[in-house]
Order: sequence, then structure tokens, then C-alpha cells
Amino acid sequence: MLLGSAILIQFKSPGSQPGDPFFLLIGLTYALTAIWALMLKHVQRVPWLVDVQLACDALIVSVIVQLTGGVTSYFSTLYTLPIIAASMVQSWRGGLMVGVLSSVIYSGLVLGQYSDGSAIATARTADLLPPVRVAIYTVGLNVFGFMAVATLSGYLAEGLRRTGAQLEEASSQLADLQAFSQHVINSLTSGLATTDTTGRLLTFNRAAETITGIAASAAVGRPVTEVLQLPPSFGSAAAAEAARTGLPRIEFGYTRDDGRHIELGISPAPLLTPRGESGVLYTFQDITEAKKHEREARVQQRLAAVGEMAAGIAHEIRNPLASMAGSIQILRQELPLTPEQSQLMDIVLRESERLNDTIRSFLAYARPQRSSMLEIDVRRIVTDAAALLENSAELTPAHKVVADVPADPLLFRADEAQLRQIVWNLATNGLRAMPHGGKLRLSVRQDADAPGNPGRVVISVADEGVGIPPEEMDGIFQPFRGAFARGTGLGLSIVHRIVSDYGGEVQVTSERGAGTTVNVVLPMTAAPVASMSS
Repeated sequence: MLLGSAILIQFKSPGSQPGDPFFLLIGLTYALTAIWALMLKHVQRVPWLVDVQLACDALIVSVIVQLTGGVTSYFSTLYTLPIIAASMVQSWRGGLMVGVLSSVIYSGLVLGQYSDGSAIATARTADLLPPVRVAIYTVGLNVFGFMAVATLSGYLAEGLRRTGAQLEEASSQLADLQAFSQHVINSLTSGLATTDTTGRLLTFNRAAETITGIAASAAVGRPVTEVLQLPPSFGSAAAAEAARTGLPRIEFGYTRDDGRHIELGISPAPLLTPRGESGVLYTFQDITEAKKHEREARVQQRLAAVGEMAAGIAHEIRNPLASMAGSIQILRQELPLTPEQSQLMDIVLRESERLNDTIRSFLAYARPQRSSMLEIDVRRIVTDAAALLENSAELTPAHKVVADVPADPLLFRADEAQLRQIVWNLATNGLRAMPHGGKLRLSVRQDADAPGNPGRVVISVADEGVGIPPEEMDGIFQPFRGAFARGTGLGLSIVHRIVSDYGGEVQVTSERGAGTTVNVVLPMTAAPVASMSS
């Protein structure tokens, strides 16, 4: 600004300005500006450098005013520049300080002019100074302007600083609130997704990534029906309508990218903003385990009802069956029978005995006997079952039975007969599942949930047999659903009933053609329900 003004004046009024001193002063201004720029990094450590800079700025302006005519100079308004700069840097303090300094220096310059009684040498355009009255008016007007600029710029600078501080605080609070909201959303155990009015995903929380196996970066922007594999009829319009009417959640199958099949339960809700409905909010959960427990509960409820009724019927059948079998034996011994008649009698006796075994097994399932609780080494139960299987008539040279037990005793308080029945039923099922041979592995181990917790006993029976089809997995514990020609179809049902009484669970994993693994998990501190009821 100084350089441009000086050149303009020189062009319009050649010789009206002192050339060399004026341009030298402008060069000094540029030099000082470079020095201040280099010293900026030291301002925080040495704050008085700011005061020095502002004072130098006021002095440079004073020299310019002195060289250009003093009271008649056109450059007196340049005082406002360091005043404004001081207000911006140091608010009220800096602006008023530089304003007072500028007023004092400017007043001193004018006073010096009139005390000499003649115009300064550089004021070539005027032979005489203005009248004293005009000079006083000019000085007063300029001083008033300096202080007014100092006050106004200080006020504006202070307001700007307060506004900036408030804005920074609000921005910090908004960032904290946004981070907190994001933490809350990501901490939800349910999947949460939002869409716009066209059905494209806007957000996808961490639980949604875990459930679906799809990263949020890959899900956002895609149609929700594609990402969540929603039924075609459940588009954005249908979802919005369902959200408004409050329809219950829908449940459907979902196939993850890793090929695992799960079941999802999803509920839509309208996404409300100050502008109205802006889309749809979906909450969903992986209900695979819940559905499994629900199916098991239904099976238990159905079996309990059927068992109580059938147990009474079976008990009533058993008495006349024993009478019939006894009568047939007496007749066979006393009557002269032909070979054909004797064979028929043997068939009747054999089938009545098989029917009696079936009724006995069913009663063991429907009405468990009172448990005789003892400390039992579960390793012995497993090794005894393996030894019996090795001497079984069903074992062929192609079969191999392996018992894997820990070196230290594994004590568990239970009814020994019930534990033997669990291991034997599972082992015989595993052997029958391998008609062409294979390895049957019986094992037992203790799992500790946490330090100081006795944990659980896990009895495992794994075979390399035909496996269980997926569509039959839900019904394997139902009575009379046996898959083998021999047996009553109650083995797994009895195992499930006994394990449930101990508060445990039966875990079955199977692959068609590769074999089946059954894990019986029994809590160490559990007491069987059967021990408390007849």
C-alpha cells in the first residue's frame, strides 16, 4: 500500500515527495516485516516481541507522516493499520496501547511543526502551515479516529475471540457427543443399519459387521435387500410401511460370505428426523442359537407330555406281557411240539423279550430311577465301555476302538449306572454307524471355565461313519427315531434325558459321509433332577 501510494503521488506530482528517504523507509518496512516473520516462532516464549513490533510499526508510520508533511500528510490514516493489528493480536490491551502511542507521537509531530513556526522542508506544495485552529481540529479528529478504531477493533477482536472460543468448545462437545454416540452404536449387541428413502444403506454398526461378515465400507451405499438378503417383497417401500404400522419382526435364513448359514430376526422402524421420515432403521439379531433352544424346548415339552402318558401305558403292558411269556414257556416245556411249532414258540418268546427290552428302555427314559450319587472316576467308565466294545459281536477287523483319557483321575459325582448308560448308548450308536469299519474314539476331559471354577466334564464319542443328514438333526433326540435296524430307537433319547437332568447339554456335529461327534457336557457342580424326584 505504501509503495503503490508513493509511486502514484510521484506520477501525479513529481517532486512533491522526498524520494530517497521515503522509498528507503518503505524498504525498511519490508525488511522489518521479514524479521517479524522469522521471529514468529519465538513469540509464545518471548511475548514482548509483539509489543516491540507494534511500537516499531507506529514509529515507521510516524516517520512517513513526518516526511510527507506532518499535519498536512495524507498518510496519517496509516496509524490505523498497527492499531487494528494490535487489537487483533492483543485485543483491548494492544489496540488501546498502540492507539495512545500513535496519538501521542502524532500530536508531538504537529506540536513540533508549529513550535518551529515554519513548514517542514518536505511540504513543497504549501508555503505555510494551516491555521492553528485547523491544525488543532485535524489533530483532534485524527486522535479521536485513532481511539475510536482502537476501541471498535478491540471490541470486535474480543467478540471474535469469544466467539471462536465458544465455537471451539461447541465443536469439541459435538465431536465428543458424536464419538460417544458412535461408541454406543458400536457397543450394541444387535445389528443396526439405516437406509435412505431409496433403500440404500447409510450406516452399518460393528455388530452388523460381525453378524453378516460384511465390512461397513463394503455395505454402505448398497441396497439393504442385497446386503441383508431380505425377501424380494420386503423392499424399501414395504419396509417403511411395515415400520409405520408396527408389524412384528420377520425371521429368515441368511448365508454369510464364509458359507455359514444362520437365522436372522429383523425389525424395521421409521428413521425420523426434523425434516420428517428420511428412511428406515433396521435392527437385527443372529437368532440361530435362540431358535435351536426354542426347538429343543418344544421337543422337551412334547416328550414330557407324551412320556408321562406312555409310561403308564407301557407299565400296564409289561405285566400281561410277562404273563404271556411265562405261559408260552410252560406250554413249550409240557406240550409235545413239532419242530415247526417249537420254532414258532421260540419266535414268540424272542419277540416278547425284545418287546420287554423296549418297554424297559422306554420306562428308563420316561421315569428315571432315583440316582445313587457317588464320586466316580469317569476315566473308568470310558475305558470299560471301550473294552466291552472290543469284545462285542458287532466289532469286525475293520473297526478300531480308541480310548483317550487323562493321566490323572477325573472325579465326578453322579449315578454310575446312568453314566455307563450314556457312554454305552453313544458308543454302540457310533459303532453301528460304521458298517464298513472305521475308528471309534471315546474320550473324556475336564474344561475349566475360569480360575477357581471346577468347570465341566466333557465326554466325547467320535466315529467315522455315515453321518447324520442335516434335515434329521432336529429329530435325533425324539423317541423311536432310530436310524439302525437293530435297537429300540430310544438310545439318544435316554442320553438326552439323563444329561438334561444333570443340567448339561448334548452337542452333536456331523458331516454326511465323514462321521459324527457327540459331546456330552456335564457341569461339575450339578445335581441330577432325578435324585430329587421319584
